[in-house]
Parts: sequence; C-alpha cells; structure tokens
Amino acid sequence: MLIKLIIELVIGGLSGCAANKLMKSNSSSTLKNVILGIAGGAVGGFLGNLIGVGDGWVTGILLSIGGACLIIWLARKLLK
Repeated sequence: MLIKLIIELVIGGLSGCAANKLMKSNSSSTLKNVILGIAGGAVGGFLGNLIGVGDGWVTGILLSIGGACLIIWLARKLLK
C-alpha cells in the first residue's frame, strides 16, 4: 500500500514536470510539479472515465499529463 502511494507520487511528479515542459511554464518548484501532476491525474482520470478510457499505466500517465496541461491552461486564463 505504501509502495503504491510512492509510485503514484513519483508518476504525479513526472506528469507535472512533463506538463510544465509542454505548456512552457516557468515554474521550477518540484512540490508544485507533484501537486500539479496529482491534480492532473484526478482531472484526467475523471475525464477518462467519462469517455470510457483509462485502463493501464500508459493511459493513466497520458491522462495525468493531459489533465495537468488543462489545469495550467485554465489557471492562465483565470489569473489573467
């Protein structure tokens, strides 16, 4: 159980870093990237369940990156 949590945190961090690079965000905070990746995973997982996608590691990582990119985009639109 603890191992699964650690793996999910690492995947969340990597997804947040990937989303930062894709969206050309200037954040370099590791904690922010982890939070962004975890939130992106929740958003991406929710959207994936709505459309019937989401089984497997690769799909989960892609949905997490997509969700994190969506959060960055929404934050940019709302904060400007």
